[in-house]
Amino acid sequence: MTTTSDIKTEPSTGSRKYLFAVLRVAIVALVVIAIVATFFDTATRANINPFNFFGFFTMQSNIITAVILLLAALTTFIGRTQTRLLMFARACATTYIVIVGIVYNLLLAGLEGGVSLEWANWVLHVAFPIYAALDWILFGDRTALAWKRLWVVLIYPVLWIIVVIIRGATDGWVPYPFLDPATGYGSVAIYSIVIFVATVIVGAVIFSLSRVRIIKP
Repeated sequence: MTTTSDIKTEPSTGSRKYLFAVLRVAIVALVVIAIVATFFDTATRANINPFNFFGFFTMQSNIITAVILLLAALTTFIGRTQTRLLMFARACATTYIVIVGIVYNLLLAGLEGGVSLEWANWVLHVAFPIYAALDWILFGDRTALAWKRLWVVLIYPVLWIIVVIIRGATDGWVPYPFLDPATGYGSVAIYSIVIFVATVIVGAVIFSLSRVRIIKP
């Protein structure tokens, strides 16, 4: 005979997966609201060029990570298992957004410029990077990623820098002064290499953490 004390109150595997998915949707919604609010707030202060606004690494990394986490949540809702491609995409997105958080909080926090809305700035540069890191570390809905695929974390940064250099040389817009071709391509090359090395280091940490499963789905 089953008594009340025999009933487990621990959430089942299935319910945990859906809790993860709901949490991901909630944080994605918050990020979208922060980006939209920042866009319109910026538009009220000056003429805004969408290509410039969305050309920053911060904005693109937030959008990429939000899209990937939303896809992971939708995969759970429809009862599918995440593909290896999606897992690699999550690893890459987590790498980029963690870099955003590290660079901002170590080098840029408190400086003039950037996101004018304080709460949105906190969401994009602090809350989301921390959440994304914890999501990857705690939620074990991924398998160990092969080290030989670590190079994939460089695809987006390389493409982003190429576009930045082309734009800087043609229409004069650059998101960050150290990537301005006007300062010399040698200087740009050095900073680009630093960015690539930092990306590989953070990516390696993310890949190593794919072997850790703290909360099983």
